[in-house]
Amino acid sequence: MALLAYLKSLFVLQLLMGFVFVVSGLIINFIQLCTCVLWPINRQLYRRINCRLSYSLWSQLVMMLEWWSGTDCTLVHRPSHGRHVWIIILNHNFEIDFLCGWTICERFGVLGSSKVLAKHELLKVPLIGWTWYFLEIVFCKRKWEDDRKTVFKGLERLRDYPECMWFLLYCEGTRFTEKKHQISMQVAESKGLPQLKYHLLPRTKGFTTTLHCLKGTVKAVYDVTLNFKDNQTPTLLGIVNGKKYKADMSVRRFPVEDIPDDEQECAKWLHKLYQEKDALQETYNKEGKFPGPKVIPRRRPWTLLNFLFWASVLLSPLIKFAYGVAISGSPLLIIGFIIFLVIASIAIRRLIGVTEVKKTGSSYGDQEAKKAN
Repeated sequence: MALLAYLKSLFVLQLLMGFVFVVSGLIINFIQLCTCVLWPINRQLYRRINCRLSYSLWSQLVMMLEWWSGTDCTLVHRPSHGRHVWIIILNHNFEIDFLCGWTICERFGVLGSSKVLAKHELLKVPLIGWTWYFLEIVFCKRKWEDDRKTVFKGLERLRDYPECMWFLLYCEGTRFTEKKHQISMQVAESKGLPQLKYHLLPRTKGFTTTLHCLKGTVKAVYDVTLNFKDNQTPTLLGIVNGKKYKADMSVRRFPVEDIPDDEQECAKWLHKLYQEKDALQETYNKEGKFPGPKVIPRRRPWTLLNFLFWASVLLSPLIKFAYGVAISGSPLLIIGFIIFLVIASIAIRRLIGVTEVKKTGSSYGDQEAKKAN
């Protein structure tokens, strides 16, 4: 075990895995670009192909969590089986909360077709934003006046989506930090809303609009509250280094018929839901577990097989090229290859940096930041 942990910490192996992810992602993005010719001819075929292509990229990240780090994802209660469209509400407290959400999607067979409301800045991020664009992800600037038409149009277009679709919503809009929490609770106080201890004040527009636009398509709303054993603070960099975490996810199902149709009443329902999520987090912090029966969904082999496929395709020519450079004796070639490795490592580190709490988020409620803008 010590040897395995040492191997996982080796920078050269991490760099090779990053190389596989980046190069395969660029290949996938190019294929996605080529599929655009299908859009006016057969939109549903375009969507089915892009679901598989997106799966081939996202599953490599899920593989890192499931197989490389061996992180456990335990559910308290269990989502129902069936090919349905669901809205999943998740808390936004951890750097890898998105990865845990994707892992559950993978274990229930809906990773490739999972959707989110993404901040517009991510559209410019290579691989991530580009793949989401072809997957018809709805991007928001988080200013309702600017987003109204875009969000309604994007969501309405998804009503006839041919695949089983889970719509993942982070209603807080940004990751939890102490500074943001303080500002958020000032906003809550000014609006006469209850204080939350472990969450930010939810932004209700995204949820109410998604529910309204997908009405008749969505069968249920699932609330998922995530926490980690032993007060762990997981990071994507920790996953890359092979560190194992233990994630617990409390899952609660709400039939869509039980959620008010009126926008204001629906917003009140969401605020009440977050008060309940807060109470669940309080219970977890005191008792070290969520109430209810536990289940660990079966880990599927496809994420590992997909990565091994891309690794076999891409690493063989890279290793041959590196060997050729090494035996060439050419200082120019060797220096050029070293520069390539440095640039590649920096690029991969920047991609990881997108998930870091201290580098992400918005100036939600920050009047000074708003004035500065």
